[in-house]
Amino acid sequence: MLNITRQGRQMKISELTKRTGVSKETIHHYIREGLLRKPRKTGKNTADYNDTYVRQVRLIKELRDHYFLPLPVIKKILKEQKNQTPSEQSSFQVQSEYLRPIERFFPREIVGKDAFQEATGLGRYWLDKLEEWKIIASSKKGEERVYSHENVVIGRLMVDMDRLGFGPRDGYDPENLKPISDFIQSYLTTGTREYLERNAEKLDSPDFREKGAQFSELMSLFLYYLYRRMVRETGHPGREENES
Repeated sequence: MLNITRQGRQMKISELTKRTGVSKETIHHYIREGLLRKPRKTGKNTADYNDTYVRQVRLIKELRDHYFLPLPVIKKILKEQKNQTPSEQSSFQVQSEYLRPIERFFPREIVGKDAFQEATGLGRYWLDKLEEWKIIASSKKGEERVYSHENVVIGRLMVDMDRLGFGPRDGYDPENLKPISDFIQSYLTTGTREYLERNAEKLDSPDFREKGAQFSELMSLFLYYLYRRMVRETGHPGREENES
């Protein structure tokens, strides 16, 4: 699905700024303030960075841009993160990238399959397959297919799963996700239809529509935390044996 860069490769600050979108001056400021450790010097005015710096700089940028946190608070967060297990740190990194409530104010539709592939990194074969399985869905605008923000995120998630070693070339079949998608679709269709039939007289009420939207978000969170709880109870390959 996606060609990825080798982990742990050393890089100059010019590449670090390119990969994070943060200026060289700002990165140096983070180092002086103790948010980032000092890099390994390779010369009088040069130093080497690695992927750890990429993740940390992106996290700092995320906390600054989306949560408007001051640097002293971010420094405490980074310090607390060091005490987490590796799997907890990995989970936090994924959550900070994908769970951004403020993005809901800026829904970004993608028009056309080529643009969708560019935005997600998903190959055409797997895009077609995921659409066939109704894991990714699109609408029609003229002659082009239009993909919602949620579909873009699903595409990116699929690419990241492949990058982590849970893809077709590693023996994981993405079609295993189809029964999950089918079950949720069936539940939503059946449950929603039955509920609306029982409450048809309330459909025009603004209060009812508002509560219905809130209920949809609560159900999304319910499924998310139900899965996380089950992972904690049953364990997975990335979870340390001494975690509770």
